[in-house]
Amino acid sequence: MRRAFSFLTILGGSAEPTPTTFAWFPLVGAVLGLVVGAVWWVTARHGAPLLAGAVALVVDLALTGLLHVDGLADAGDGLLAPMSRERRLAVMADPAIGAFGAVSVIAVLLVRLAAFASARPALFIVAALWCASRTAMVLITQVLPYAREGGIVGAFLNRGHRVVLGVSIVVGLAGSVALGARCGLHGVLSVLATLLGAGIVATLAARRLGGYTGDVLGASGVVGETLGLVVWALR
Repeated sequence: MRRAFSFLTILGGSAEPTPTTFAWFPLVGAVLGLVVGAVWWVTARHGAPLLAGAVALVVDLALTGLLHVDGLADAGDGLLAPMSRERRLAVMADPAIGAFGAVSVIAVLLVRLAAFASARPALFIVAALWCASRTAMVLITQVLPYAREGGIVGAFLNRGHRVVLGVSIVVGLAGSVALGARCGLHGVLSVLATLLGAGIVATLAARRLGGYTGDVLGASGVVGETLGLVVWALR
């Protein structure tokens, strides 16, 4: 579990990921969501909705060390621009950010902020969405092939742990729905929207890369959470 916190957040210290690290992703997502949701709820009680949304957004970015936003930027450059598969992978490995990546990050963060600022603060809904997004990451690794040779995700890959990861996916999905259900049907629909958003990114990656990369996982999580927040903000 500490390795999962170390990889996904600024917490946990330095630790090399192992093939079973993925299994803890849903739990880490739920814990992160509880923290961000609590900050959102408390700030909203003492400040304006826009301020509460901004604080929640910044806390999430800080706790994750911008990991998933970095993946979104790279995925935006690699998946959206017209180019060959080989060129897409090379662009996504380049630390520089291009126009497609920059616009992707700005657009998603603006929508994310607007959703936070427009929605009713709810601690458990954020936990549900964040848990669902990390569960979706694990699911993607079991459905799609890895598109690179090596890479940071390479240390995670070991088909001998399919049963453990399968249990993690089932528990993560059940936990996400249960947390969302605490906020009623609207909460469950928001969880489903998160899974849909992650699935859309994964489908695009499958078509244009033939599989997933670490950047794709990060992008799927951010896009999924954002779509879930949008659905939660709808009245």
